[in-house]
Amino acid sequence: MRVALDTILRRFITIGRLTVYWPDGQMTAYAGNAGPSATMVLRDWTTVLRLVLNPALALGELYMDGTLAPDGCGIFELLDVLMTNHMANPAGHPLLYAQTALRSLTRGIAQFNRMPRARANVAHHYDLDGRLYSLFLDRDRQYSCGYFARGSETLDEAQAAKKRHIAAKLCLNRPGLTVLDIGCGWGGMALTLARDYGARVTGITLSQEQLAEARRRAVEEGLDGQVNFELIDYRALNQDFDRIVSVGMFEHVGIVHFGTFFEQIARCLKPDGVALLHAIGSSQGGGSTNPWIAKYIFPGGYCPALSEVLVPLESSGLLVTDVEILRLHYAETLRHWRWRFAANRDVIASLYDERFCRMFEFYLACSELSFRREHQMVFQIQMAHQPTAAPLTRDYIRMEDRVVPIIQG
Repeated sequence: MRVALDTILRRFITIGRLTVYWPDGQMTAYAGNAGPSATMVLRDWTTVLRLVLNPALALGELYMDGTLAPDGCGIFELLDVLMTNHMANPAGHPLLYAQTALRSLTRGIAQFNRMPRARANVAHHYDLDGRLYSLFLDRDRQYSCGYFARGSETLDEAQAAKKRHIAAKLCLNRPGLTVLDIGCGWGGMALTLARDYGARVTGITLSQEQLAEARRRAVEEGLDGQVNFELIDYRALNQDFDRIVSVGMFEHVGIVHFGTFFEQIARCLKPDGVALLHAIGSSQGGGSTNPWIAKYIFPGGYCPALSEVLVPLESSGLLVTDVEILRLHYAETLRHWRWRFAANRDVIASLYDERFCRMFEFYLACSELSFRREHQMVFQIQMAHQPTAAPLTRDYIRMEDRVVPIIQG
């Protein structure tokens, strides 16, 4: 198997430098044009075999198990070399290339997220010990990309700016508007819209942990009469709202359910209403979810191309009134999360174990690099039934971005 992996790496590494220490102690360096560099140690020959046969899944698992280890660098630097070369040379590992194509053909099955499966998928990631997320997210526990207008913002500043940016696009021009927050997380967006804009918000989630925390926060802030949190699937809703927002939830819908998602928004949005969708997407067409991410982090998840979103959206009868692409904002957000996770690693290890810490390190590193080196981005789509539901120019968004609203009691 050493000969096979050596042959693959000689083809694969065309940018930067990768140094490999084999299980017998020998070393081989692979170099291409100028680029990032890293070193890895392979501790046994089974590790080598798995990298040949199924690298997309094995790489993360081997790092979690400790049989593949960065040497003189971290997992971020190692993944930087590998992901940079994968983008430049996607066919450099023949089996990886073929497996990726096969996953694209079968993605509908992997993303067939009926209600019971959707709830199980959410529980897999979001029903972890709540202390974990408090150790690397911002104070408001915003688990989606911040908005770095200057690039020098703190994480808390960027997340507050993200909420203002979204609120601006929701056109919350008077108190008392009813808002549906699909995938409300720990309640931060819903509470902000109620507290700062006077909205009456219904937040829905499939996570028991998030529901309990969101309800606790509403009571603590005295907003439980203005914000209502429920454990319910978006497909089970049967009421209408002035505004609808969904931030970081659409990635869990699954491509086979896109039509249902937008039909439900169209059904629940009042005739003069405005909706805003904020989600991760791809700028280079449809694909499939990395198998390691699907197994360990987001089962049933998928980050679609914008072209895959617009067709079912248009079929629902909704009008697209604004589209914005946020390119490196999530990369910056993930950088902050990665640093915070590292700073609190010992505490997190006490909640779980070393293998869990390596899993999360791998997840945060490869996610950040997918925005820096690959083709992931975030899109925000504003939708309405009527072309006059939102102002005709985007000036109102820029104006609202600069203002922190205060609702008088």
